[in-house]
Amino acid sequence: MTQSEGPRVQPLRLGDRIRSIRRRNQWTLEQVSRKTGLARSTLSKIENGQMSPTFDAVQKLVGGLGVNIPQLFEPTERNPSLGRRAVTRQGAGRAHPTPTYEHELLCTALSNKRMVPFKTHVRARSFDDFPDWVRHEGEEFLLVLEGEILLYTEHYEPLRLQVGDSVYYDSGMGHACVSVGEKDALLLWVTTA
Repeated sequence: MTQSEGPRVQPLRLGDRIRSIRRRNQWTLEQVSRKTGLARSTLSKIENGQMSPTFDAVQKLVGGLGVNIPQLFEPTERNPSLGRRAVTRQGAGRAHPTPTYEHELLCTALSNKRMVPFKTHVRARSFDDFPDWVRHEGEEFLLVLEGEILLYTEHYEPLRLQVGDSVYYDSGMGHACVSVGEKDALLLWVTTA
């Protein structure tokens, strides 16, 4: 690069940025349409660079996507620290019981998280307690805090995990946990959002 050239400025790709925010939050175009009040076809055209949004549309996008204007115009590859923090005091998480697990969702005050942390009491004692494999998009990390579990996964033999043991796996692969013994196991689970 010669001295007269200077650094290259990357063109603003607002459509790519909007698509990135939408996909990171796992929202469909229809969901963003409801959040912003913009037509699905308009959103699709903006994302694909076929139209530029008006100032009114930008304001609707900012409100509906839960970002501010500078965040909307940041380059897609940039990932600044937002300085966010959330605290959940012991026993103060949001309860989410199921027939096989009793989840306590943690740090629910933050929206648009990339991770979803929760503690779980594993009530299931047999794989037969589940109507089918549990599976969803993303990845999971679990750490056994109390008790013992058997982790069933679609492509592997059951894995016995004790206090202090942890595992990381693709949550699109069928999986299920059961407690071993009389006492419910307690897990720390973190899934990608």
